[in-house]
Amino acid sequence: MLRYLETDSTDPAYNLAFEELVLERRREGDYLLLWQNAPTAVIGLNQIAAAEVDTEYAAAHGIAVVRRSTGGGAVYHDAGNLNYSLIGDAGDAAALSLARFMQPVCAALRSLGVPAEVTGRNDIAVEGRKVSGTAQRLSGGRVLHHGTLLFETDSETMSAVLRPGPGKFESKAAKSVRSRVGQIRDYLPPGATLAGFRSALLAALGRSGLERERLTDGELAAVERLAEEKYRSPDWTWGRAPLFGFSNERRFAAGTLAVSLDVEEGVIRAARISGDFLAVVPCTPAEEALRGAPFERAAVAAALAPLDLPPMLGGMGAEELLSLMF
Repeated sequence: MLRYLETDSTDPAYNLAFEELVLERRREGDYLLLWQNAPTAVIGLNQIAAAEVDTEYAAAHGIAVVRRSTGGGAVYHDAGNLNYSLIGDAGDAAALSLARFMQPVCAALRSLGVPAEVTGRNDIAVEGRKVSGTAQRLSGGRVLHHGTLLFETDSETMSAVLRPGPGKFESKAAKSVRSRVGQIRDYLPPGATLAGFRSALLAALGRSGLERERLTDGELAAVERLAEEKYRSPDWTWGRAPLFGFSNERRFAAGTLAVSLDVEEGVIRAARISGDFLAVVPCTPAEEALRGAPFERAAVAAALAPLDLPPMLGGMGAEELLSLMF
């Protein structure tokens, strides 16, 4: 039985807080959320906001900028975009895959006549055009998997506000965004609306049983506190990009990985790991392990050795980090 919750909000900070609370508080059962945001640039957990978003354009056009709690790259939400969240038991964390959750969504889309398929690291595409990007995180044996569904998104605004890294595309970034993005609306019968699509998708995903629920008043109050204290906090979204004396970045098969270090008298005093890799847990332990280590390959390797790095770095490990630093 799939339990269905609605946020009744288009506030991105509130919606991200809502799904986080469900992940942390509802510890049994499988949950589905369908939700929408007002125009928003949503950056991944380990990205640097100013590098991913044209902040002047966002401010001029009333587009919010919010950091989510999952890895991956920046995405754009508006009234033409429907977001979904699936929350349940993680099972064997080592065997956890994005496809486990993406396949049911693809099947639901195909049942509506949209020939969707899983592609790349974390995308759902239709005839080679991306209509969904996904990410997930682990917390105490539970997993949150969420994704976008581009129904009829304003692709011009999307390409203007987001700044894809040059390593992702061979041509100009804005042109590349538009050329590789599809719209689900184009694959549905004439006259299809997002409201109708939402209802049909809900029915398809809940075909094996669906129970509508609501959060308690206490849970809703906790959502608002989390939205205010975390997701609306400038420090959460913007305060994760200190200046460093050393930095290097490279695109690997698992995504872009960047390392920035403050090195003083041969010792790492501060470290920041960033990128669009699909982390399922924060990489904070790796950053903390680097602090205080001599800036030497062997010393850094020894500092990182006790850590389980792949979940923090989207499948990458110490060798990728070391290759950037030395």
